[in-house]
Amino acid sequence: MKINVIFHSLYGHIYRLAEAVAEGAGEVKGAQVGIFQVPETLSDEILKKMNALEAMKTFAQVPIATLDQLADVDAVIFGTPTRYGMMTAQMRAFLDQTGGLWVKGALIGKIGSVFTSSGTQHGGQESTILSFHTTLLHHGMIIVGVPYSEKRQMIVNEITGGSPYGSSTIAGPDGSRQPSENELAIARFQGQHVAEITQRLTRAIPI
Repeated sequence: MKINVIFHSLYGHIYRLAEAVAEGAGEVKGAQVGIFQVPETLSDEILKKMNALEAMKTFAQVPIATLDQLADVDAVIFGTPTRYGMMTAQMRAFLDQTGGLWVKGALIGKIGSVFTSSGTQHGGQESTILSFHTTLLHHGMIIVGVPYSEKRQMIVNEITGGSPYGSSTIAGPDGSRQPSENELAIARFQGQHVAEITQRLTRAIPI
């Protein structure tokens, strides 16, 4: 059972969630988990002006994703920051290269799941994940979210991301807030849940 976590990150928030998602998926027996980042499309000059270059060094060792990382696995868990309520252009550019896979039906029946981040509590986390689902549905993927059996998404005594659509974190307007332990725990749950569903499907066990 192969599962890949494919993400885009600039300041490291999504990368930290990606690590937690991968950790959760890896806890399921038989899961082979890979983690990849989509190619960056912005120039170093622009990234420097955005104060992103230093943060990006923390995950520079993560391999760049190719289309093979979509086709040769049983499940893909995508991570993207929110940009005005949608995925980043970098993630969109990666997905826009998948026409050949679509023609072949290469992703039909595979599990797809999404996690995200935003600068504010109401900065489009849900719309980003839901609009991401549109692409997955066009590919015939089976969407898995975070059911309410994960009780941590219902806490109200602290600021936290996480919803039935997927795990998430709130970075703050200046990006200074890092994922909380509650948010990381939800991300680990998402990874584990996706792996468990994938395991059932690959073994032809009724869900």
